[in-house]
Amino acid sequence: MINNQGRTNKTRGFPRPVVRTALAFLVLVVISVVPHSQAGGQSTEDGQALFQKRCTGCHALDADHEGPRLRGVVGRMAGAVKTFKYSTSLQNAGFTWDAAKLDQWLSDTESVVPDNDMSFRVPKPDERAAIVSYLKSLSTQ
Repeated sequence: MINNQGRTNKTRGFPRPVVRTALAFLVLVVISVVPHSQAGGQSTEDGQALFQKRCTGCHALDADHEGPRLRGVVGRMAGAVKTFKYSTSLQNAGFTWDAAKLDQWLSDTESVVPDNDMSFRVPKPDERAAIVSYLKSLSTQ
């Protein structure tokens, strides 16, 4: 078939409707294979995996270790787990943990509470967001 500009309606030997159908099929395949995500391009499952990889060396969800238990941290006052010995500065911090404060904490603990005992950072914003989203999901259960 020849269009009004004297060119055929084919793309590399294939009629345009076939090419469009193939592209539409490819888009559907990609959409169905790529998992749907939450905060910052990371899913809650990613957050759980990142938490286990990055945080469980010092923290657990339901028991104190080198760091305090973290289940329910979102909505909890900083330095408030009675069974954990916090630095004096964290005991006196006077704020409640929320997603923004946790993100800032994981970015640079000293900017949140100077002279605290935690010297760990998660430099990638999407990883911080996934970890915070995971912790937040545990605080609402």
